[in-house]
Parts: sequence; C-alpha cells; structure tokens
Amino acid sequence: MAETAKYTVENELGCGLVGAFFHRWSFQPRKTSPPPPPTNSNHNTVKKQSIHNSGSSGEDSSKTPPRRASDSTRSSTSSSNTSGLTQANGRRLRRDPTFTSGELSMTIFNPQQSTPSGNIYQASSGNVMLLGHLGNLKQLGGTKNCHHRRVQQTKNFKLAGTSIMGNIVRKPSGWMGKLDPEVLKLMGNEEYKQGRFEEALALYNQAIVLDSNRASYYSNKSAALIGLGRLIDAVLACREAIRIEPCYHRAHHRLATLYLRLGEAEKALDHYKQSGTKADSTDIVLAQALKTHLNQCSKARELRDWNTLLKESQCAISSSADSAPQIYAMLAEALLKLHRHQEAYSTFQKGPSFDIDSCISFFGPTGGAYLLVIRAEVYMVAGRFEDAVAAGQHAAQLDSRNEVNTVARRTRAVASARSNGNQLFKASKFSEACVVYSEGLDHDQYNSILLCNRAACRSKLGQFEKAVEDCTAALCVRPSYSKARLRRADCNAKLERWEAAIQDYEMLIRETPGDEEVGRALFEARVQRKKQRGEDIKDMKFGSNLVFISSNERFRHFVTAPGMSVVL
Repeated sequence: MAETAKYTVENELGCGLVGAFFHRWSFQPRKTSPPPPPTNSNHNTVKKQSIHNSGSSGEDSSKTPPRRASDSTRSSTSSSNTSGLTQANGRRLRRDPTFTSGELSMTIFNPQQSTPSGNIYQASSGNVMLLGHLGNLKQLGGTKNCHHRRVQQTKNFKLAGTSIMGNIVRKPSGWMGKLDPEVLKLMGNEEYKQGRFEEALALYNQAIVLDSNRASYYSNKSAALIGLGRLIDAVLACREAIRIEPCYHRAHHRLATLYLRLGEAEKALDHYKQSGTKADSTDIVLAQALKTHLNQCSKARELRDWNTLLKESQCAISSSADSAPQIYAMLAEALLKLHRHQEAYSTFQKGPSFDIDSCISFFGPTGGAYLLVIRAEVYMVAGRFEDAVAAGQHAAQLDSRNEVNTVARRTRAVASARSNGNQLFKASKFSEACVVYSEGLDHDQYNSILLCNRAACRSKLGQFEKAVEDCTAALCVRPSYSKARLRRADCNAKLERWEAAIQDYEMLIRETPGDEEVGRALFEARVQRKKQRGEDIKDMKFGSNLVFISSNERFRHFVTAPGMSVVL
C-alpha cells in the first residue's frame, strides 16, 4: 500500500518544475504485495533478497515475484485494513503542486523543521516531506490544525511504509544532495529578470554551495549584487569568477564596468582589454576619459587649485564614475576649501554609502584614510563634532602622515571648544564662553556652529553689531542655517534695522509657515517699520487673516506681501 502511495508521488514528480530538482525514478507499482518476512532457517538469504529488490531500478521492480498460497490471506487482510488510507493519501498526493520559486527557495534553505516537542520530521521515502500544497516540499508557516493533520498523515504514511517491509526500513537519504545547481542558477536568473535581486542572490549563493567551481555562478552573483548597490562585493564576486575561469570574457567586462563606476580607470582599461568582443569602443573611450579627469584632479590638488578640482571631479562623476567614493571626496574637499560648506555636506550625503571597512579593503589604508579625513571635515562643518573626532582618529590610525594628524588634532580642538563654550554659556558666563568659541574658531575659521554660538554670547553682552557679523559669516558658508538667520534678524531688530530684520523673518516664515514666534516677530517688525515711516498702523492686527482693503495702494501692498490672501 505504501509502495502504491510512494509511486503515485514519484510519478507526479516525473515532469514539470519539481522533476528538475529530484532524480526522476521510473518505478512501476507492483501488482502484488511483497512476501512477509520469512520465518524459516533461510532468513538471512531472504533478507538480502529484499534489500536488493528495494534498491533496484524501475525495470527490475516491475517484475512480479512468485506468489505463495499463504500470501492470499495476508494480502486480503492487509488490503482491507489499509485501502481507506491508501485512497485518502492517493487523492491528496495527486493534487497538482502550486508552489512558486520563492517558496521553493525558502524550502531549500530550511531543509528541516522540528515539532514543538523538538522532533525533526523526515519523510519515510528518503526524499522530502509529503506536506502541504507544495507536493514533496514542506510548506512553512502553516496553522496549528493543519500542522497536526500533516503530522498525523506523515505518521500514517510512515506506518504503512514500514508495516509491509517488516524490520527492513530504507535509510533516509540527504535530499539537499539531489538539487541541481544549474536549476538553481536558472531560477536565480528568473528572479533577477523580475528585479528581485535579494531572491536571486540567495539562489546563486545556494548554487555556489552545491558547486563552488562554476565561474558563471559567481558572475551572476555579482550581477545581483550590482542590482542591490553592493558594488564592492560585486567586484569580489567577479574576481572569483575570473580566478576560476581566467578567459571568462563576460566576467572581465562586468569587472571593468565596476572599476569604471568606482573610479579605477587603469583597472577598468585592463579588464576591458581582456573582455574580447564584449567591450566596444564606447567602453574604452569612457575609461580613457575618466583617466584624464583623474589626472587633472591630482594636479589640481597638488596646486591647491580648488576651482579646477571642483570642475574635473564633477566631470568624472557625470561621465562614468557615479559611485566612486574618492571622487566624491575630492568634490567635497573642493567645496570645503571654497567655503561652500552646505554644498559640501549635500555632496557627501549624495555620494555612495559604502561601509568604511569595505572601502579600506578596496582602496587600501591610504585611500581609506583620505576618505575618513574628508568625512571628518564635513562632519565638523555640519556640527557633528563627535562623529568628526571619531573619523579623524580612525584616519590617523591608518595613515601617520602629518596632514592626517593635523585634521585629527583640529577636530578634537573644535569639538572641545564647542563643548566647553556651551557649558560656560549655560552658566551665564558669556564673556568666558565668547573667548572659548573664539579659540575654536582659530582652528576652523568658518565653522558656522561656533560663529553662531559666539554671536549668541555677543548678543547677550549687547554687542549686536558684532553678533550680526558672526551670523552673516555663518550664513555665507551655510545659507540654510535658520538659527543664525533668526539670530541675525533679532539683532537687526535690536538695532532698529527693520528692513533687514523683515527680510530675514520673511525668509524664515517661508521655510516654516506655522512658526508663531517668527510670525509675531515679523508682524512687530512691520509695525515698527510703519511707525518709522510715519504710516497709519490702526488696521494692523496680528493673527487676522482678513484685512479690509480701502485703496489701490493698500491692495498692491498686501498682494505683494508673502503668504497673504486677499478677499475683495
């Protein structure tokens, strides 16, 4: 009976997608039940024969063994006891599998599941479990009732399988070994075409586990990694493919393109030359152009020609090196030296976000130290002082050159000045705080945070003119610094420079329309400006959205006012 159920499952697996995963068996169901275990003195001989028959091919198993007279009664009893179970299992097992490749990949990576009691399920046929709508593949995440029913079916199936064979039970075999890595690769290709790069990567990795000497698996893995934005990891996969198959043109071409995007022009040219017909003239032209831009960048850095460095690094990024950390670092460095701190920080955020350890491994200690130095300087101008100190110290550990150590010391000094100055300011020691902030500015003259903090101290000391100067200097390098703009507007209001104050307040109210404090300050500044001009202010009221218009002049005034709605 169990033989019949087993053959039904195997015949269902003989075609379709699942048949590709398991070696197709050609067993045919026996017409009669096998003989019961012998009781005579030839026990060992019969046992060996049974073992031989159970492991033979389909052709051998199709031959009907001679039937004894004593078997008829046993067969009749066995048939009557198990016919219901055979029909139930047969109906369930003949259902067409409706699994997807995603479910199959989940099953591949979880070959065993345990019951709440800790017992591991193993199918009696030696392949995989007969559970769920997946045919011979175990379905994950079933409900408790379904889980109990499937366990009971499995137990019944195992019972039927062992009751006929007596004490001879086939040893379970490892079904993972029956998977074909080529089929896994093809499944990964389908996932890749659908844009499901994580699933494709998982399938390629499983194919590599089963056969780690196929270059195409590593090449396809690199393609999935590129889709995930993990370019440095993709380079490593391509290198492994080329190590296995040195003349693999597709892998050489893919590696060259990766080097081009990462800003390694020389390496890109070298691998384009080894990619045979895969590389065309456009590839070579792009690599050579990138090489020219990089040479110009190096010369500009040596000459401290920051405008040229800015131009050449922008050209390199726009042409082909769209994911090159070092080129983005040069662009940020040029913007920092040109006192365009806000653009430098924006460039840093737009650049590739590779893990710093991966960058150090890829570009070497010197290249990694340069990336960390620029990162420290960008963090410092953005007010991220703790991050700046950490990056500077890391850079000094990788590269002991004087310029690297200088940046590390400078980040520590600026961070210390900001921290100590803040403590003094909170203690209302404004003069001492102003001195400490000034010491920090000696190390970083255009640091917008220190400039704005010193302006706060000077405002508290009544030095409004100097406070305005500090705020203006901070806004020159960081135009979006709203705290400095608000402080400058307040200081100009103290100096009764209403026009200048109104300009800053209006810009702030456009950025934060719901800020009541800024709105009230803007209203007060407008009232004072009208008073200064000798104009009538009786119709002005803060918080009113509707204003009566009595003349064309007043209409033109309110129409041009920012954020004003007019009802005629």
